[in-house]
Formats: sequence, C-alpha cells, structure tokens
Amino acid sequence: MSKSDIKSVAGYIAAQPAAARAALKRVRGTIRKAMPKAEEVISYGIPAYKLNGRVVIFFAGWKQHYSIYPATDGLAEAFKDELASYEISKGTIRFPLSEPVPVRLIERIAKFRVKQAAERAKAKAAKTKR
Repeated sequence: MSKSDIKSVAGYIAAQPAAARAALKRVRGTIRKAMPKAEEVISYGIPAYKLNGRVVIFFAGWKQHYSIYPATDGLAEAFKDELASYEISKGTIRFPLSEPVPVRLIERIAKFRVKQAAERAKAKAAKTKR
C-alpha cells in the first residue's frame, strides 16, 4: 500500500510491519487520551493531530523505531532528562521498538505540544490586534 492510499490512522497502523503495530496503537491511544478534542488526520502520509485547524503533533512507524514530531527546542529542553536515552535530531524523537512505549512521557509531550500551540495562537492573535 502506498502512502497516498492511506486515508486513516487505523489504515496507517495496519499497513506497518507487525512488529511496530502494537507500539503504534499504544502511541495513538496515548495521544488521543492526552488530546481528546484533537482531530485525527493523515498529513504528509503519517498520523497527525490537529487542534483549531493546525497540526500539533505527528507520529510515524519505522523498522526499528517509531517517532514523534515535532521535537521543538522548547520541548527538547523541557524534557531533556526524560529524553536523554532517546535519539533526538531534526525535530524528531525516536523511540526504539525494542523497548516498552513510554506512555506517561508521550502523554506529557502531547500535552506540552497543546500548550505550545495555544501560546503560539495567543501570540499571533495579540499581534494581529495591533
């Protein structure tokens, strides 16, 4: 199945290697719990969660890991101790499939991204009022 054929997050997960599916289902559930009002979509061929029409967080599965995006500088700094054992580069946090899904950490990251998005929207609104 090509990326363009994937129309839903469930379809995306089903198209992943068997070894990744359980972890991706857990990541999906964790993000949905942390962001109950978010719209679940496919964007850039991977699962994404939108609030107020803007993507707040993405995740994707790979052969040896799954990733959460975007890992902004503020996020990386706020979670630097908890993320120390994970690879972070170019706005991506990579979690090995060989380890348990860090549910609490992913939930906190999702909530942090919601907070960042709200602050960005608030700043943008204040700027346009001037």
